[in-house]
Amino acid sequence: MTAARPIRIAVQIKPQHVPYERIRDIATQLEDMGVDILFNWDHFFPLSGDRGGLHFESWTMLAALAEQTTRVEIGALVNCNSYRNPDLQADMARTIDHISAKGGVGRFIFGTGSGWFQHDYDEYGYEFGTVGSRLDDLGEALPRIEARWERLNPAPTRKIPVLIGGAGEKKTLRLVAKHADIWHSFADAPTLERKLGILAQHGEAVGRDVSEIEISTEIHNRTLAEVEEQVDLGASLFTIGLDAPDPDLAAVAEWLSWRDGQNAG
Repeated sequence: MTAARPIRIAVQIKPQHVPYERIRDIATQLEDMGVDILFNWDHFFPLSGDRGGLHFESWTMLAALAEQTTRVEIGALVNCNSYRNPDLQADMARTIDHISAKGGVGRFIFGTGSGWFQHDYDEYGYEFGTVGSRLDDLGEALPRIEARWERLNPAPTRKIPVLIGGAGEKKTLRLVAKHADIWHSFADAPTLERKLGILAQHGEAVGRDVSEIEISTEIHNRTLAEVEEQVDLGASLFTIGLDAPDPDLAAVAEWLSWRDGQNAG
């Protein structure tokens, strides 16, 4: 099938090995280029290179980007549910939503997941648990977050989109079916096709039409033909990961041109 939604291009600015001033400049360049979404990630240490290298915290950076930018949506790819009380996460998300609104509708995307990088947990004193226990915690947190959004004063400026990252077939995709506006995975086209079938089964079980969910994946080193296979399966949001301080903005420009051609067709 062909994606019913417009194609969107996101860029994940990796908040590692670079001064914040450079991150700020890159964000400005990307917004000016027409990128749809700016993501960072929610870790406390670099994921590649020197594990003791420069690194910045996710949520405080997102608040700064919300104030700095005017058009582009922003979020984490993805927030780690384990690090913060669910009601606090909801309040932080609502606050960034308002910071980003600039007198209109907010631009914050609540990207979340169960967490996986044990070094973060060990260094900051969080219990790592198991894959299953962390997913159970996420399942308990999401209804609390949604309920807190209903009670906050002032309320969010919009229904804050929930992006859930991960592809576990029993628990994660069921959470996606129940709660997500966007599902993000790293799947290639054959895997994506199979996972979408499983997601549809979960949708039937929880009583939701999963065609409402935007399908998101990574571009990475995929060819144009591979990306267009994913478009044919229904994917419409594609993320490029950028390594600062000297990101390949020419590649971003090429994918933006492709996006514009797809949306004009």
